[in-house]
Amino acid sequence: MCDKSCNSNGNQLCLDSTNYCLPNENRSNENSKDLESLAYDDQHVKSNTSFLHAVINMIGMLIGLGQLSTPYALENGGWMSSIILVGLGIMCAYTSHLLGKCLQKNPKSKDYKDIGHQAFGTKGRIIVTCFIYLEIFMALISYTISLHDNLSIVFINTNLKLLFHLSTSQILTTIAILIAIPSLWLRDFSSISFLSSGGIFMSLLIFVTVACTAIFGGIKADHQIPFLHLQNIPSISGLYIFSYAGHIVFPNIYTAMKDPSKFTKVSIVSFSLVTTLYISLGFMGAKLFGPQVSSQITLSMPHDQIITKIALWATILTPVTKYALEFAPFAIELEENLPSSMKSKVKMIIRGIVGSILLLVILILALSVPYFEHVLSLTGSLVGVGICVIFPCAFYTKVFWGEISRMSLILNVVLIVIGGLLGVVGTISSSKLLARSLKRAHHST
Repeated sequence: MCDKSCNSNGNQLCLDSTNYCLPNENRSNENSKDLESLAYDDQHVKSNTSFLHAVINMIGMLIGLGQLSTPYALENGGWMSSIILVGLGIMCAYTSHLLGKCLQKNPKSKDYKDIGHQAFGTKGRIIVTCFIYLEIFMALISYTISLHDNLSIVFINTNLKLLFHLSTSQILTTIAILIAIPSLWLRDFSSISFLSSGGIFMSLLIFVTVACTAIFGGIKADHQIPFLHLQNIPSISGLYIFSYAGHIVFPNIYTAMKDPSKFTKVSIVSFSLVTTLYISLGFMGAKLFGPQVSSQITLSMPHDQIITKIALWATILTPVTKYALEFAPFAIELEENLPSSMKSKVKMIIRGIVGSILLLVILILALSVPYFEHVLSLTGSLVGVGICVIFPCAFYTKVFWGEISRMSLILNVVLIVIGGLLGVVGTISSSKLLARSLKRAHHST
């Protein structure tokens, strides 16, 4: 269990079944979804995270890859689709509140998987765990696709020729992944979290560079945003949902707070700020680039300007520094299931080898399916909507079944139905678009 010394300053989170700590303020989104297996020992952890730190942590978990695609989603869905973006923000803030209530009901529950077990027993924990790891896996593929796309712009005039008929961008992406692999062998989780400490800064930097492009880049923000493209709503809803995917870590933020009763206020403030940023960036990008806006806003910016190079490098560095932290939950689970008699060095070698193999598999998939917007949309629709909307409503309804009011019951059921519909139509739509893109690429070769 965790040493008390790890938590004496209230700014660190202890990893379950280890003695390693992660700085509370260093967790960031995309980071996604990367700390869902953090848990706290009731007898040893002193929860001292302030309201401000909790807000920073939650914003850090929310801001990430999703913001890159917001202008694309707004342009393709029409400006009326911003209502969906705001509506999903409100829904996800509410479901974050529900998770807090479930934790308040049973203090023994410490993370997202515990709440699943609290509500539906072992089956609930298994289903939730599968969804969590599937989301992490698909998010890592999206990271790698983003890495590939932005590297291809940064080194647009570079020409590398090696074996296996790989393109220059594929070779550069492979090199970047090989550079990141040693971080998977780290067993000091404080070092791992340090790799991801600039997440919020990188995201804000991208926002600032887009704003600078609008002000100083010589590009007029005069494109007309369509009113509504109803046929595109299913696919872009997945992009919007992914932008709010951070719920698997919210229980850890709750349990780290000095005053958990303020968790709902933390959720409201965090989602309000993030939604404002998404809306601002979405309209800014759509007005600047119109129908030509890329699925990642950084790819649409003028390639010859210094602010664009800053944005591209910020987007490139984010995935490279996130792989180890995203892999951490699986690594912890893997070590816990290895024989206790096994030496720590052997465990480190096993986790390093497994992590390296998984990252290489992710690389192959990302290079084989280089369609950022479709993979991101599929991730949001297939697993994100369950983790962000459906599961929290189901958890709360089950846990508070004997106490829940009629209005709350109706609201939760309605949200489950809406989430289910968005998930089904979004998954079908994004899957069709992905299959169509793959078919088109196959015919072109």
